Amino acid sequence: MSDERDTTRHGAHAADDGDGTAAAQRPSGKRSARRGRAGSSDAETGAVATIDRPMRKASTTSGRAGRERSRNPFKRLIKFLREVIAELRKVIWPNRKQMITYTSVVLVFVVFMVAFISGLDLAFIKGVSWLFG
Repeated sequence: MSDERDTTRHGAHAADDGDGTAAAQRPSGKRSARRGRAGSSDAETGAVATIDRPMRKASTTSGRAGRERSRNPFKRLIKFLREVIAELRKVIWPNRKQMITYTSVVLVFVVFMVAFISGLDLAFIKGVSWLFG
């Protein structure tokens, strides 16, 4: 899977298809990539545009004010749990069929790897016993 798009036909700057009609643009799902290409004229050359993000300001709190913020562990814990719940709401959870498929793929892979490593271990044991035994 590649994140690169053909900028000559389907990119953000594809104004027309030669006959004056606008090309269909599909969202890539990446905000930064769309924002970076929107104002850039480098799409025709294939250069990647970067986004200037504002830098965080240095914390002016020092001494007691910095310690005061981190004193109450219960408030920090509650804030952390709220943020965890907010992030879990954003997750796209697999349905039952997908979960069974993913689980079976993982189990088959684990069984294969156990058999492969056991076979290598047996081969090394026989080789060492033949060589030194």
